[in-house]
Amino acid sequence: MDQRKRRKSVKKPDPYPIDHNGMTPYLNRFLEWSAAMALSPRTVDIRQRMLKRFIHWCDERGLDKPQDITRPILERYRRYLYHYRKADGEPISFATQQQRLVPIKAFFKWLTKENYILYNPASEMELPRVHRRLPKHILTNEEVGRIINQTMLHGEIGIRDRAIIETLYSTGIRRAELINLKLYDVDTRNGTLMVREGKGKKDRMVPLGQRACIWIDKYTDEVRPGLVMEPDEGWLFLHEYGEVFHKNRLTDLVKKYIEQAGIDKPGACHIFRHTMATLMLDNGADIRHIQAMLGHSQLSTTEIYTQVSIRKLKEIHTLMHPADQAKDLDRLE
Repeated sequence: MDQRKRRKSVKKPDPYPIDHNGMTPYLNRFLEWSAAMALSPRTVDIRQRMLKRFIHWCDERGLDKPQDITRPILERYRRYLYHYRKADGEPISFATQQQRLVPIKAFFKWLTKENYILYNPASEMELPRVHRRLPKHILTNEEVGRIINQTMLHGEIGIRDRAIIETLYSTGIRRAELINLKLYDVDTRNGTLMVREGKGKKDRMVPLGQRACIWIDKYTDEVRPGLVMEPDEGWLFLHEYGEVFHKNRLTDLVKKYIEQAGIDKPGACHIFRHTMATLMLDNGADIRHIQAMLGHSQLSTTEIYTQVSIRKLKEIHTLMHPADQAKDLDRLE
């Protein structure tokens, strides 16, 4: 398999320039402190992006230092987010509004603690309530079979892609967790997979099904040696360019196979996570076992799948509900 040259990354212009705003030095110190407190790189990145948006908004209104920010100013920003419309005319979701406001609360709490400001204007700022929603789309086992069969049309790269999809389906791990897998994290002999520093920087070991093990072994033996570029950093799944996958590339890859299978359901990597949890509950798995596999810190997060997993409940309803007993059924004449 021919190795291809790495793509050169093109630096895009910053959509939220804040270089000349007086709050920028405080932001840089806050981000440095966040990293020093062992917060995940993803959390630090979210804080940076969301606070740059906020400081840019402040800069447009002549607000140049933390002392300029009052509770009414923060309320104005919260209303601005509520009324904001995207390019397609749609509002941003309450979950996105909350994501943009949480870093602001953390920032001003830190500013107060470090005595950069006398009081915290964000201490009583209320966040939009985000309701936990049911997964909109779940694949059937037959649909999963159609998706993985599409990988067989793509030669050696298809072997890698099937190993990726089998791993997502077998374990229900998150997209970022799959990207970060190293060779030594997978034990195909014993059928286990180690997720290192998953969400919340927690490690967990999850079972890996026999079929997924077979395809991972096939990929690592036959395909990965032709993709790797020295020095080999040990990433399990490699892109055609010999580098670790970026999140969007992996999403596009999985989405491509879903579409090629003729399945009109939105989603990519995460739909396999929802599918694994729902089908295992349908087949009688204990919800606490599902919680451990998914890496949920609270059982309430996992319990949402009990609302999707309806097959067992319908069977019990048919057997036990008095209105469904054969002897009591009303017959149409």
